[in-house]
Amino acid sequence: MLLRRLFSMTGSVLAIGLAIPGAAEAAPPAGLPDWLRPHVGDGDGQIAPIILQRAQALYRSKVASGIVKNPCYFAMDATRPSDLGNGRIGERFYMICEADQSFRAFSAGHGSGRNLSGIVDVSNGRECAKNFGNARDALLTTGGSYVTAEARASFKGYYRSSGQIVAFSRPFVQFDGEGDTANARTRAIGGHPAQVLRGLCRRRDAASPHADAKGYVTFGTLVDYAAGRSNGCTSWSAADAARIIPVMQNDPTTLYIYPEARDIEAVAAAAQAGRSPASAGTYWNPTCLQQIGRPRFWPAATLEPLIARYKAAHPAPPPEPLPICK
Repeated sequence: MLLRRLFSMTGSVLAIGLAIPGAAEAAPPAGLPDWLRPHVGDGDGQIAPIILQRAQALYRSKVASGIVKNPCYFAMDATRPSDLGNGRIGERFYMICEADQSFRAFSAGHGSGRNLSGIVDVSNGRECAKNFGNARDALLTTGGSYVTAEARASFKGYYRSSGQIVAFSRPFVQFDGEGDTANARTRAIGGHPAQVLRGLCRRRDAASPHADAKGYVTFGTLVDYAAGRSNGCTSWSAADAARIIPVMQNDPTTLYIYPEARDIEAVAAAAQAGRSPASAGTYWNPTCLQQIGRPRFWPAATLEPLIARYKAAHPAPPPEPLPICK
C-alpha cells in the first residue's frame, strides 16, 4: 500500500525524468506535487530538476526489481559549492521521503583528489570540485547510481572530551554501484561522519578492550571537517550523519550522485566552446563552474597507471609505531 501510494504521487515526475533524461530545465518540471515544488530549483538547499528526475528514476527501478523497499531515497549535487564562506556550509545532499511528503537538505563533502606531483594534479579545493573519477586511491567523487549496503562501526581510538576519555567508533555505510560506480566496494566508498582523530599517539590503558599486546591504545584529538573534503566518500557532519545513517541502516535504498561522466564531458565541451551547460542540454552550478573553468572525469583506466607510477617514484616509508603520548 505504501509503495503504491508513493508511485501514484511521483508517477508524473518520474515519467518526465525517464522521457527526457539529461534535460536541464531552469524551472521545476510540470507535474510536481505541491509539497515538493518549493524544494526544486537552483537555490541553496534546493535540488536541480535533472538530479531529482534521475534520483527518482533510479529509486523506482530498484523498488520495481525488489532490491529496495525503503520509503526514502537520497541524492547529491556535487557541482554545488561545499564551503560558502563565513562559516556557512552548502546544503547539497538530499533525503526525499515522498510517502510522508518530506524533503531535507544536508551538507556533504566531496572527494579531495590528489596532486601527483610531477605527473598530474587531480586535486580539488574545499569549495568546488573540478576533478571526478573512479580510480582506486584517487580520492575522487564518482557520480552515478548507488544502492546503500551494510552499515558498520570501526574503532578509531580515544580522545578527550569535557575532561573525560571517550572512545571514538565511526559509523560507515557501504555503497554498491553500477557502471562507473561499480568498483565502489573495492574503493571502500560509502558514507560516514566527517570526523577523524589527528595527532595520534599511544596512551597506556591496559584495561581497555582495544589495548595492544603492550597495554597501549591509540589516542588523538577529534577533528570535525564537515566543511572540508573527503577521501572520495560522502561525508556529513556528525549531527547530520545521526539523522541520515539510521534511515539507510538495515534498509537498503538508492543514492544518486550528480554529475556522471557523460555530464562532465558535455559541460567541459560546452565550456571549451564558450557555451552554457544548458545549451548542451545539461547542468552545472554556475558559481562552481565559474570557479573551476572546465570539469574533468578521470576514468580508472587513465588515472590508475599514473597513480602506480607516482607510488613507484615515491615509495611509502616503512611503518613506525606511534609515539608515546606526552
